[in-house]
Amino acid sequence: MPGKTKVLERKPLSIAERTYLPQIVTGLKTTLSNLFGKTVTREYPEQPPPIPDGYRGVPTLVKDPNGREKCVSCQLCEFVCPPKAIRITPGLIEEESEDAHVEKGPEEFEINMLRCIYCGLCQEVCPEEAIWLQNIYSVSGYTREEFINNKQTLYELGGTLPDEHLKWDKKKSAEDEGNPHH
Repeated sequence: MPGKTKVLERKPLSIAERTYLPQIVTGLKTTLSNLFGKTVTREYPEQPPPIPDGYRGVPTLVKDPNGREKCVSCQLCEFVCPPKAIRITPGLIEEESEDAHVEKGPEEFEINMLRCIYCGLCQEVCPEEAIWLQNIYSVSGYTREEFINNKQTLYELGGTLPDEHLKWDKKKSAEDEGNPHH
């Protein structure tokens, strides 16, 4: 029959259960085993936690081995960022510069770490390998502005990474490729 309620009979508590002694003894047993057992406390920051493989840390900008900016302001990282934490203002590279063949570079580049969800999509989509996730796990500050990393801060955090592509070197002309003595 639908709608009929089944009543369960509850057995009365014993004297020990009414005084909560079994529960207190169980709690004290756990406390004492931890008190005299192996120490599991880590003295942070002197003993940093181990960083697991595949950890996606703070996104930063990196330079090539020659110290040049790798970012070409394609803005793919800005478009792919789910929380819209990246903001890029593209700028032109002057024609007199030795890197004029690159055409564009970031005038401003900001990553709001309060918005960043550490998904790693920015690193995956970057065609120039200019944005890189570093193994930085402790980010702290006193104001919201301290969590907005500008271009200079991003390069300080990122540093220089080895690059076997050397994309910034000028392309060889057809004459240079045909003549190995150049």
